[in-house]
Order: sequence, then structure tokens, then C-alpha cells
Amino acid sequence: MQQKKMAFIGDSVARNHVESLLCLLSQEEIPKDVYKDSEDRFRTWYFPRHNFTLMVLWSKFLIAGEERTINGTGSSVFDLQIDKVDIEWAKYLPDIDYAIISAGHWFFRVMYLHEGENITGCVYCNEPNVTGHDADFALRMAFRAAFSYINECKNCSAHLVTLLRTFAPAHFANGAWNTGGYCNRTAPFGETEIDLGRSYDWQVRNVQVEEYERARKVAEKQGKRFGVVDVTRAMLMRPDGHPGEHWGNKWKGGYNDCVHWCMPGPVDTWSELFMAVLRKEAGLT
Repeated sequence: MQQKKMAFIGDSVARNHVESLLCLLSQEEIPKDVYKDSEDRFRTWYFPRHNFTLMVLWSKFLIAGEERTINGTGSSVFDLQIDKVDIEWAKYLPDIDYAIISAGHWFFRVMYLHEGENITGCVYCNEPNVTGHDADFALRMAFRAAFSYINECKNCSAHLVTLLRTFAPAHFANGAWNTGGYCNRTAPFGETEIDLGRSYDWQVRNVQVEEYERARKVAEKQGKRFGVVDVTRAMLMRPDGHPGEHWGNKWKGGYNDCVHWCMPGPVDTWSELFMAVLRKEAGLT
């Protein structure tokens, strides 16, 4: 891992993973905090003894997206450009050796899907003359665009390794995050308490893996490397691993966090899986 740059690209759950990994890596060497943007969404840490750089690059959707505003206030309605990646992470790609891609939780809201100048569909909009799609369709298009961009990147390292980290499900019970949902279990689910055949979280994971397989076949012809860190099934069984009411966010008082993961906790196993896959795909020892 010496003289390498690693970037986790995605939403706040990707940040959650990075912070867990930082705790583990810091047992070997304390990094220098070398960059933080004004919103604390893009961060860079440097491990001087190993000449290793770790980055987190924030992106809600992986593709270009913009929230509609009403009188200067966000509406939670988004316009997504399904044929164009989010340049805010993509511009870093040529300098990266390991890219870990993830996304998912921002797709469960009203979205209008665009290709070029045309609206080609929407999610949760129920408008006449606009093709309706489920959230997993928009997610599929986002991952397809991101993986295609990586495969077509001419300025990227010939040794770039791209890893998909699959969807990590939320565990809201008796409501959504904004309708009183909570997660107060203190033990994991048993094997018989989850049904993958009826799980939309598992369907989202399958969409991601299908797009990964599609990209990997193209990458193999070009000598590029793709891998997958599949955490979905394990995390489906861990409703006890979230902060819940104890997350302490002063801006979201009264809400429960059943999306992110406690540290230490189940999220720490992601890094163990991640390192095993990385060793395989990158030929590390």
C-alpha cells in the first residue's frame, strides 16, 4: 500500500466506512489530516511513513444531480443526468490507485431522469406523459455511468483497481426516518428472520452487482481490474448496529439514525472484507 492513493467515493455511508478504516489504520500510524473542504465532505489524510493517501469524495448519486429549490429552500426533488458522472469525484480519478464506489440511500426520493436535454423518466413522480421507474432503475443507470466512465478513462492509472461496496441496508422499524421510524434492537436477526426473495435491499444489491459484472467484462479486455466487497447480506442481519436515537445530531433532533453504523461495530468488518478483496484484485501480499 506504500506510495498509493485510495479514494472512497459515495455518500455519508462511504464516509462511515472510511472513518472505521481510519481507526484501524491509525493503530499502525497516525495520519496527517491534510485537506477538508468547507462542508467537511471531501477529506484527505496522509500517512507519511507509508507515503499513503486516503481520501473520501462525496457524491450522493455518482452521476450529476441537482436539487430543485423553491424560494431558496431545498425541495428534496432532484434532477439527475443519467448519462453524465458527477465531475466533483471524477476529476480526482486520474491520480487514484484504488477507487471504492458505493451509493444507494439518496435514490429513494422524487427524481427526474435526464439524458442530454430530454427528460427520459422519473422516480416517485406519478406524472402523466413521463415514464415512471422504480428507484433501482435510477441506481442502475448511475452505476452504469460511473463504471463506464472508469473503463473509458484515458488518463487513469493502468493499475487502477475499482471496488464496488454493495448496499448497506437501513433498519427503520414502524416508520421511515422522518415519520417516527426507529431501530432499538439489541441483537442481530436470525437466519429465519430475513427473506432475501422479498427484500428490496437485496434487489438493490443485485442491481449493483449486475452492473459491476457488466463493467468487469469490459475491463478485463482492457487489462483493468474490478472487484466487489459484498456486505449486504451480513448487514441485513444487523439491525442492532445503528446509532438510533443516540447519534447526537443537533440539526436533526427527534429523528433516529438507522442508516449509519456505530463504531466499533459491524461496519468494522467491512474493512476486513475490503482488504481481503483488495489483496486478491491488486495482487497485494
